[in-house]
Amino acid sequence: MEIQGKIKMVGETQTFGSNGFRKREVVVTTEEQYPQHIMVEFVQDKCDLLNSFGAGQAVKISINLRGREWVNPQGETKYFNSIQGWRIESLQEEAGAPGMPPVPPMDAFEPADDVNDEDHDDLPF
Repeated sequence: MEIQGKIKMVGETQTFGSNGFRKREVVVTTEEQYPQHIMVEFVQDKCDLLNSFGAGQAVKISINLRGREWVNPQGETKYFNSIQGWRIESLQEEAGAPGMPPVPPMDAFEPADDVNDEDHDDLPF
């Protein structure tokens, strides 16, 4: 699954427990009729994927939905969900490589009128 939107906030990497579990959160605001602020967790080695991203950037995040069960001390079972990211891409890069001039519209090209249908094409495909 994927989430697209603009980054609202990128959190700092947090470390938990004696085994050094790492977690980093990013909040993405979707761009739809009713925008949603979606918090996505990146864990362990995936935390570093957020290093080059900041607030205001348009991104696409590949996610997995995670669920877990927990029984509290009173014996009640509780369920928790989380959204875990495993890849993040900048959407600006898809529009074109940085520094490349924009492609002119198709009507800027004139049709060739000196084409001879009898000329043999020597292309191998």
